[in-house]
Amino acid sequence: MDDALRAGIALYAAGDYHAAHEPWEETWLQLPAGDDKQLLQGLIQFTAAVYHARGRNWDGAVGLAEQAQSYLTAVPTPYRGIDSDSVVAALRGLEADPERVEREPSPPLRYRGRKLTAADLEIDGITAAASVVATEDEAYDTAIVETAIDYAREETTGSQAQFIRLLTSFVDDREHRGIVYDRLRQNVERRQAKREDVSGLFE
Repeated sequence: MDDALRAGIALYAAGDYHAAHEPWEETWLQLPAGDDKQLLQGLIQFTAAVYHARGRNWDGAVGLAEQAQSYLTAVPTPYRGIDSDSVVAALRGLEADPERVEREPSPPLRYRGRKLTAADLEIDGITAAASVVATEDEAYDTAIVETAIDYAREETTGSQAQFIRLLTSFVDDREHRGIVYDRLRQNVERRQAKREDVSGLFE
């Protein structure tokens, strides 16, 4: 639950409002009724409201903002690091004036009072977020990203963690994501070539 929650928050912070719901939805579908399910349902609708407002679908944004409030007001606050009251306040503002997203930044979504990025996540959160980004955008080859994820899971920390660092930047640096992806692809291809060279020695 926590890895999925944090991954979605990091995606939201990067400006991937649609992608943010993916880690939450996968977890939400498996949860029994209760506060965890309510929280994720409310956050899914919160990000959907922001996404629709960004697309100038004012009616959709207003309807989702209203529905999200009904889920989040039923959850204790703070809960799982989320201040539900502040999210509800942002939703009320969005419901009253959805066009505000054109005049000011999107409402913040904070974890334990601070903005969360992929750099703050454990490897499971980083890889989940990177996988969602690759799936959401046809510009990226999901096989390359999934292979990079496999290599990242094999890495240790420090100077050996090049794939973890690249996947983190792939999620966090939306503005330069294409450049980061190219570096990721090049590193994957180099690693694959090295493995093929070694395997051929013993044939």
